[in-house]
Amino acid sequence: MQPQVLILHATGTNRDHDVAQAIQAAGGMPEIVHINQLRRGERRWQDYQMLVLPGGFSYADALGAGSLLAMDLSIYFTTEVTQFVSSGKPVIGICNGFQALLKSGILPDPLKIGEPRRTTLTFNQEGHFECRWVTLQPVSQKCIWTHGLQQDVRCPVAHGEGNFVVESPEVLDALAANDQVAFVYSAPDGRPAGGLYPDNPNGSMGDVAGICNPSGNVLGLMPHPENHIFPHQYPFKSRQPLGNGLPLFTNGIQYARQM
Repeated sequence: MQPQVLILHATGTNRDHDVAQAIQAAGGMPEIVHINQLRRGERRWQDYQMLVLPGGFSYADALGAGSLLAMDLSIYFTTEVTQFVSSGKPVIGICNGFQALLKSGILPDPLKIGEPRRTTLTFNQEGHFECRWVTLQPVSQKCIWTHGLQQDVRCPVAHGEGNFVVESPEVLDALAANDQVAFVYSAPDGRPAGGLYPDNPNGSMGDVAGICNPSGNVLGLMPHPENHIFPHQYPFKSRQPLGNGLPLFTNGIQYARQM
């Protein structure tokens, strides 16, 4: 069975077709659905086995990157999103989608939606938009998306507000202890980025590039693994990449087959 995958589109979303191509390559059936189609009841959340929140600039990032989309998720669609996540269905938010998941409270813990946020994504430390290739090391084995990944992932970033910050070092320690740190930035040779630019492109605390929820079915990350699915997408022809983003989506699709 090919899982039905809901790719949520809002005004300003611009990576939805990229994700659809990745989902198709991984064996899923993607459908790009405008959020207004869900509002009008033309599409139903429960008909899908996976949810993708792609990148872009939803609602022109008014009130902050991903903030208005986050309001849609946590207020207008509270019941539907809560049921989707609690059912264990895989969810991935990439770049703007990660910003929306975090600012809605779905990440890092959907059970604490409405409580004061202790994590957020803010302006890049270097003070400008970053568009470059990065190396990601998979960490979490709890996360269904990164479980069993053996190789790093080479893919691009494209964001101005990707700096992952937490209220205190204890919050970061708790995420790590609970195996919720899904990806960290690293140097191309596998050495830790150590918070240093450009291997860590935005200054994220702990080199965190992505986190998951306590159950492991929801992943948010800033880089774009959907933009390195095929070998020809890698621009450095003199260097062979160790890993691309396809296994990440394959993990998600395999898990969605159970839903």
